[in-house]
Amino acid sequence: MKKIMLVFGTRPEAIKICPLVNELKTRKGIQTVVCVTGQHRQMLDSVLEIFNVKPDYDLSIMKEGQTLFDITAAILEKIKAVLEKEKPDVVLVHGDTSTAFVSALACFYLQIPVGHVEAGLRTRNIYSPYPEEFNRQAISIISRYNFAPTRLAADNLINEGKDPSSVYITGNTVIDAMQHTVRDDYRHPELDWVGDGKLIFITAHRRENLGEPMHRMFRAIRRVLGEHPECRAVYPIHMNPAVRRAADEELGGCDRIHIIEPIDVFDCHNFEARCYLCLTDSGGIQEECPSYGKPVLVMRDTTERPEGLRAGTLRLVGTDEEVIYSNFTELLENKDAYGAMAHACNPYGDGRACKRIADILELGTYEPWTGG
Repeated sequence: MKKIMLVFGTRPEAIKICPLVNELKTRKGIQTVVCVTGQHRQMLDSVLEIFNVKPDYDLSIMKEGQTLFDITAAILEKIKAVLEKEKPDVVLVHGDTSTAFVSALACFYLQIPVGHVEAGLRTRNIYSPYPEEFNRQAISIISRYNFAPTRLAADNLINEGKDPSSVYITGNTVIDAMQHTVRDDYRHPELDWVGDGKLIFITAHRRENLGEPMHRMFRAIRRVLGEHPECRAVYPIHMNPAVRRAADEELGGCDRIHIIEPIDVFDCHNFEARCYLCLTDSGGIQEECPSYGKPVLVMRDTTERPEGLRAGTLRLVGTDEEVIYSNFTELLENKDAYGAMAHACNPYGDGRACKRIADILELGTYEPWTGG
């Protein structure tokens, strides 16, 4: 029997890897071990509860005001004993977090094979997004199994010199997760507040956008909301104090936006499914909203998900106030522009990515995702 350990520590990772945990647990040829780092705490725990995933190990590294130095040192110090005790055949990490990078590094030190879920995403600027672009490139150097969500991601890896036999096109596991979270009968007080208006769903938290870029983003949003009384915006705000200060300074007192505490994955997916459009600097939402036919304005200078740009589901609008303002306004006022984005094809998966990854690990064979 093959022992597979999955290591993750943030809310975005958990959303995408918990469905894989549950799929692996159904396989007779696989023993599954779950280790969480607790890089996020409350937000991580809510996702674990939704997917009924109970960790075998919890490193509980999170502390107030933690830095990248703190995260890196704490994971390296604590995960060594877990890896030495369990001696897994493969360790799976997800995406581009510090948890994923440091866990992969620890496996490299102990010569344990690494499987990288959501491998091959690239902007080719290691400071954008920061530190995620460096993290995912570094993991690719280490990984034995590379589970690419799309053909473009697979090509990135092969062009960088990865052995093609180590690269598998699986689709994105987030599409699998969404099949278990969206409900027709979903209700929420914020949706009652929106009523018959147009729900604008907002997320913003990236490190590289802190400071003046985030202020510009928020000013553009406030201007548009002030000119469109049919819109109501909901912004589940990140825990980062710098994000909260910027939001309070630029969006405070605006009666057309509700800034609420972070919501769990169940709420998030249901808000996405019901919104008119989304403005975000997140990664995962760029994959999720197109599944519901919702246009996404990406408030970043780069994206590692160009498939959405090519398909027309995303627009990269950066952090310039006037660019965000004009694109946001156009999608509210130009039905043709909105329709072109809303009806574009989602290139990120068919809901069978977890099965493909489990087949590869257990059986050594799989049927590739061909839609990306």
